[in-house]
Amino acid sequence: MHSSVLLFLNMGTPEVILILLAALLLFGGEKLPELARGLGKGIREFKDASDGVKREIHRNINELTADEELKRNEELERERQQNKLSAPDNQEAAENKVVESKEKSEILNNQNQ
Repeated sequence: MHSSVLLFLNMGTPEVILILLAALLLFGGEKLPELARGLGKGIREFKDASDGVKREIHRNINELTADEELKRNEELERERQQNKLSAPDNQEAAENKVVESKEKSEILNNQNQ
């Protein structure tokens, strides 16, 4: 079956002309434009629907990424507050973690766009 699909896709000019002539004989000159318009509308609707699905998938992925980023930032903020209470020397390390998480989130946002 795989080879038959490849043979179908390997049509030349004579084959296309033969198919067009057969369609002209079957449907007539008056029906062909209507059929072509209907086919074009169907293809356009399919493309619009597939674009809508793609947008929905990307939107959901971006929401999940944003939620995960918020959770990470909250955890880092809690760690930072705990470090402030336990040792003032560790404050700089906690701030570095927050800066690193912000840089990672900016990179992720740039990749998603």
